[in-house]
Amino acid sequence: MKNIFLIAGLIFILSGCGSKSEDKKVRLEQLRKEHNRLTEEILTLEKELAPADAVTTTLVSVDTLKKKTFAHYIEVQGRIDGNENIAVSPRNQGGMVTKILVHEGESVRTGQVLAELDNGVLEQQLTDLKTRLAFVTDIYNRQKTLWDQKIGSEVQYLKAKNDMETVQNGISTLEEQIRMSVITSPINGTVEDIPIKVGQLASPASATPAFRIVNFSRAKALADVGEAYSDKVKTGDQVIIYLPDINKELTERVTFASKFINPTNRTFLVEAVLPVSGVIFRANMIAVMRIKDYTNPSALAIPQNYIQNSRDEGQFVYVAAVENGRKVARKRTITPSISYNGLTEVVSGLNEGDIIITAGYKDLYNGQPIDF
Repeated sequence: MKNIFLIAGLIFILSGCGSKSEDKKVRLEQLRKEHNRLTEEILTLEKELAPADAVTTTLVSVDTLKKKTFAHYIEVQGRIDGNENIAVSPRNQGGMVTKILVHEGESVRTGQVLAELDNGVLEQQLTDLKTRLAFVTDIYNRQKTLWDQKIGSEVQYLKAKNDMETVQNGISTLEEQIRMSVITSPINGTVEDIPIKVGQLASPASATPAFRIVNFSRAKALADVGEAYSDKVKTGDQVIIYLPDINKELTERVTFASKFINPTNRTFLVEAVLPVSGVIFRANMIAVMRIKDYTNPSALAIPQNYIQNSRDEGQFVYVAAVENGRKVARKRTITPSISYNGLTEVVSGLNEGDIIITAGYKDLYNGQPIDF
């Protein structure tokens, strides 16, 4: 009996679900018909309200072309240096360093002794020569006295004189070598580096200098520029020097453009002397140098993104034109020149006064009605 009631209940529930599903289908069909009716009504009203000659236009932004100065710069990363940056080593002979008389950061003057070298051997040789000089001088004086009295031979007199002069010359040479057994500063400046230490051997032929002296009374910016620009960069060109470490920008002139191409990296050196100012320059400070290699005071230059490319027609832009009282877009084929800082100089295809389309040009076609 219970099973009979259970089966009857299930049949009732399923029949109710089926009824609800049918109701939803009916309602969906009604909504679709209503949607179609409303769409047809909207289209009919639009046709009735729109003028017979109405044409859909595209809204764009425009700008009037004017001639202006356009410049191109070569941008390279350089560095700051003093007008005198000298690596100092012993002049003619080396030796072991016995004393260092200055410290890093100290100001020095031309000729000031920076370090002393071991000259014990030279001093001993000088002592020996001075002893010998006393002996040969005595011999010379004796021979001279005899020769003045017409006693003895001229050869003996001349030999005694030559021996004395030879020893005197040897003493002069040794004294000069002893004077050079110190390292002196060749310029006024500041001691920036002392690679050598007491007890080490300092030599003129060493790859490592004993001292580095820098004179920053006048600083300069210098950079290595690629060989490709060798015919474009010359002395007198304007250069903008940006110092990112101190957020400073200076506009100067190229004071030196080397005629020598470095065979290792195929670059040439460019320098610009910096003015005396309150700016504290430091050796090897980064300097971004922008060297002007081209300028046109009356150029037509437009942003690069205005220019589009076509495989068949080349590069082109869209300009706005008024034809028969309507504003339309016209495709204009152009010949661009060089680009810099987002701008491109156009040498043909555009004229001053043309109204160039600056926004909304991506989806235009030639002759399309526009508004602005």
